[in-house]
Amino acid sequence: MHWIDYLIFVVYMLAMLGVGVYFFNKNKTAEDFYVSGRNMSSWHIGLSVVATDVGGGFSIGLGGLGFTMGISGSWMLFTGLLGAWLSAVFLIPKVSQLGHQYKFFTFPQIFGHFYNSKVALLAGIISAIGYIGFTSSQVLAGAKLASATIEGLDIQMALIVMGAIAVVYTAIGGLKAVIYTDTIQWLILIGGLVFIGIPIAYHAVGGYDVIKATLAPEYLSLTNVSWYQILNWSITIIPIWFVGMTLYQRIYASKGEKEAKKAWLIAGVFEWPIMAFMGVILGMLAKVAATNGMFEGITDAASMDSEMGLPVLLATILPVGLMGLMLSSYFSAILSTADSCLMAASGNIVTDIIAKFSKKELTHKKELQLSQLVTLLIGVFAILLASQMQNVLELMLYSYAFMVSGLFIPVLGALFWKKSHPIAAFWSMLFGGATTILLIITENKLPLGLQLPEHLDANIYGISISLILFYTISIYQYKKEKQNGIQNN
Repeated sequence: MHWIDYLIFVVYMLAMLGVGVYFFNKNKTAEDFYVSGRNMSSWHIGLSVVATDVGGGFSIGLGGLGFTMGISGSWMLFTGLLGAWLSAVFLIPKVSQLGHQYKFFTFPQIFGHFYNSKVALLAGIISAIGYIGFTSSQVLAGAKLASATIEGLDIQMALIVMGAIAVVYTAIGGLKAVIYTDTIQWLILIGGLVFIGIPIAYHAVGGYDVIKATLAPEYLSLTNVSWYQILNWSITIIPIWFVGMTLYQRIYASKGEKEAKKAWLIAGVFEWPIMAFMGVILGMLAKVAATNGMFEGITDAASMDSEMGLPVLLATILPVGLMGLMLSSYFSAILSTADSCLMAASGNIVTDIIAKFSKKELTHKKELQLSQLVTLLIGVFAILLASQMQNVLELMLYSYAFMVSGLFIPVLGALFWKKSHPIAAFWSMLFGGATTILLIITENKLPLGLQLPEHLDANIYGISISLILFYTISIYQYKKEKQNGIQNN
């Protein structure tokens, strides 16, 4: 890269730190730090939500889908649109009211309200571990992209630099810094793709005639996807909109129910069709470039890592100056997810775990300082985890799947079913999540040589087990308590 590109990139990173420093002096309480004083507008919240949800996934996943299957890969984010709008209609009206009434900071506090402290503690532990792992994965993804794009950059150095910037502005600035940087990062990303990435890549590969001649016809079709792939995406992505700690923090941070609903509608439209098609189109252009020998040292597009096609394309085609802008756009996508996951993990540990065992009440100032310190320590741990223990990182990311399959049914039960029982929530959480992890590890294999369909995601089975246990135990406890009530009378 040219020194001008490095300068643009450095200025961008310093600007992100500047936002964190600005809000450092604005935060007076833990409420300011974790839920932005509960006064954020719908556009800031909406852009932050979509930046968090699509951010890292866009950089790694969408380009890869476009590279391997064409525009049909855009259906993945259609499930994001469904999840956003379903939660806007069914979840936000209940959660927004509770959050403002009881001054909630975290998602597990919902469980504490409807069930008991033991269920809330378990949910907090599961959520915290999942988001620490996810923070590590985002920082690692950014470091890999940097090392692939910037010639001579060591991945460990990229990891330290990127991780440190994200951790520092998040730890000192809190959620308000995260939301404002997300807004900036999202605008940079959209601008970079619309005005730089797509037009230049389209021109560089030779235009539509070359694209059509190079790619198989199914790449230009929206039907190049199986029913079970859409089912897998749905069962993995839609529940996140109901159990994601990052999303609950933003519901609480909104001025009210109306603003939160509007934010979720905005986020849904940005997910699909806007970001969905931008991502897969760039991935397709990378496939055309690789197939036609535009990438130095790569002679066979089929043997190339599909998810690295996009960053290699950008490094190949972009001129001086624009490379720095596009690289900043890329890292915007990564950081906007990493900072939100870091805030989520910090909120879980301080509010759902430390507060449960702390016997003395902290002053607002002490609580704020504790929150900032815990955020900083988690961030440092996440960077160390990504740099030294990538095999352990994979194990920790299992907890994210555990979180989705374990928490989805209990939260639906808490909000929408009066017979829901704490014991049912506790065991369905454990067994639903454990089923998913076991099937991921064994690749859907059961004891005695039995094999579940490999093409179905393990989350489907985990959520099913969670549902069966939750319903069965809740009904049993309901009948048992009703019988005991009759006997006592």
